[in-house]
Amino acid sequence: MVLTRRFLHSFFRRSGSVRVLGALGSAALGLLLATTATAEPLYPQPDPDPFFAAPADLAAHRPGDVLGVRPMPPVVLFPGATVTLVAFRSTNSHGAPIAATTTVLTPVGHQPDGPLLSYQHFINALGTACAVSHQLYSGDPNLVTTASMLNTALAQGWSVALPDHLGPNFAFGAARLGGQIVLDGVRAVKRLPELSVQHSRVVLAGYSGGGMATGWAAALQPSYAPELELEGAAVGGAPMNIEAMAEAVGMETHPAFGLAMAAAIGLEREYPDRIPISAYLNKRGLAIRDAMANSCTNQILATGIGGSAREFLASSPTAAFPEARAVLKENSLEMYPGIPEIPVFEWHSPTDPLIPIDAIDHVNSRWCAAGVRLQTMQVPAFEHLSAAVIGAPGALTWLHARILGEPAPATC
Repeated sequence: MVLTRRFLHSFFRRSGSVRVLGALGSAALGLLLATTATAEPLYPQPDPDPFFAAPADLAAHRPGDVLGVRPMPPVVLFPGATVTLVAFRSTNSHGAPIAATTTVLTPVGHQPDGPLLSYQHFINALGTACAVSHQLYSGDPNLVTTASMLNTALAQGWSVALPDHLGPNFAFGAARLGGQIVLDGVRAVKRLPELSVQHSRVVLAGYSGGGMATGWAAALQPSYAPELELEGAAVGGAPMNIEAMAEAVGMETHPAFGLAMAAAIGLEREYPDRIPISAYLNKRGLAIRDAMANSCTNQILATGIGGSAREFLASSPTAAFPEARAVLKENSLEMYPGIPEIPVFEWHSPTDPLIPIDAIDHVNSRWCAAGVRLQTMQVPAFEHLSAAVIGAPGALTWLHARILGEPAPATC
């Protein structure tokens, strides 16, 4: 079943009292049981294209090293742009090497060392076919939402990188992982002479789950990629505290439960020893897990609509799993003490029903107090997706000023 963007807008408006999912989603703590049992997570089917497979000597490479380059066919949404798929070495949440990918759009008449934008698309998915590198050719309606902003950047002579920031296991919910993949993707793109961006000014942007990956990249850069020079990051509609979001889901029926379930599956993939979700599901829970394991956003929403943690658990939990809480905190930017060293533009709707606004406010206040040149913008949107479109022009204008080297404003 394919759900239209209009349906999604209506769907989320009807869920206005829920503050839990956003485009990133989160695992309900009801699924994260206080127990010591173990189970095998259900990983996505491997991508059949060998280009996406990790090489045998992966560990010998540095983060950001290029593993492969492939010219790609043109993309209808981005007329005239040359498309290049880049495989590179990154790092997972445990410090182990992984192979990741990013897709680079190069504009017509590109000037060497013209600006580079790494844009983190909102990917709410569990299957390898849902990667941006594939969805560019599948007519993903969510990409239409961002096409105008990205085409404007291309028209200004910018190259655009679109990383597959959920990683090879599609660890939906593992936000810190996304930040590391973003930074290594920029490293890789800048190391490729044929893309002519070795000395480019670099900016980051993303909305919702992509905004979270962008925010994590900005906060991690001083420690994870200190040599990487960035001019600024635009973070929109980002879930800043997935622990609070998980608590809000609880055990009751919810029309968008699918995204919560998907995030639980994704977190189990990244933290199998700390969040062994599969061990505590009943037969129905295992069946819905299996049905979602390789699904993209619309299929996940359709599969889980109206579901609840209570009906899919083998038994009722009596307490939240401490390790699960720790993992959620580790992937919540509100809890991360690191501070960006670059200017930040942050936008969201103050009435967004899907993300905890107080967590965004807390992060903004903390970053301001630490001296970050932060400009914030609240947009007049009553649901989550519209805020992405409404705020995009302001974000792009701000990014353009950073490319020009203008002093960054602050609304602290």
